[in-house]
Amino acid sequence: MKPSRSEFLPVRGLQYHIRHWGNEGSPKLFMTHGWMDVSASFQFVVDCLKKDWHVIAPDWRGFGLTEAPGADCYWFPDYMADLDAILDHYSPNEPVNLLGHSMGGNVVTLYAGVRPQRIRKLINLEGFGLPGAKAEQAPGRYAKWLDELREPPTMRTYAAQTDVATRLQKTNPRLTDERAAFLSSHWSAKNARGEWEILGDPAHKLVSPILYRVDETMACWKAITAPVLWVEAEDTEAWRWMGPKDTARLEIDRRINFIPDVRTAMISKAGHMLHHDQPEILAGMIEDFV
Repeated sequence: MKPSRSEFLPVRGLQYHIRHWGNEGSPKLFMTHGWMDVSASFQFVVDCLKKDWHVIAPDWRGFGLTEAPGADCYWFPDYMADLDAILDHYSPNEPVNLLGHSMGGNVVTLYAGVRPQRIRKLINLEGFGLPGAKAEQAPGRYAKWLDELREPPTMRTYAAQTDVATRLQKTNPRLTDERAAFLSSHWSAKNARGEWEILGDPAHKLVSPILYRVDETMACWKAITAPVLWVEAEDTEAWRWMGPKDTARLEIDRRINFIPDVRTAMISKAGHMLHHDQPEILAGMIEDFV
């Protein structure tokens, strides 16, 4: 495995953990992870990159080794503002190559429309967006959020790191024992009671009281000026929250069409965690595009 190094950077009042691979003088490639994931998740893709890159990958706020803000909720605008500060720190004077997976894909694609001049090339890995919502859902959503605040969520603990690895393989049966062991060592840590805890703030599990406004998101996507590579996995089920498969496919394609300069790609024999399932294929796509 290619070695990585950790750096802690003050970002908007939080100590952010930034993982680096490669030499600082090499071309930069920023990678952002998804929900309940960590920056080390990109290790297998980085191992398959053939050229020299300085890969820079943060743990989002409240994930991995980055501090949690102590807030009741997490907001997409906060992720974007954190990203803006990180890019200004590491690449203040030049547009960047930026990749995001799942939640991270949603964040970077929004950001690319808000700060189009900051992006050289954008790669979205299954960042489909969230289900559309109607205004009349607001009272119920706020009520659900208030109810959840009364009983804050918790994270399950595990007796051993091997149990965490088993849990990861249950979610993704394609994970080899070796990869599951590696991921579990970064995805969790032993607490004072000797149990293994997931490195994610339980507050991430709270429902957002703010409805997802598809039209606003598409306005941002439409403002993207950088070329975009949109990558999906053939066996993903990440679209299922949109409804039946045919309906979901139509909505995803509709959203993709808002991006002015986009090419799409499909990776076979892979699920939503495509960077774990087919890292060599994905690394080749990234390098060919960037």
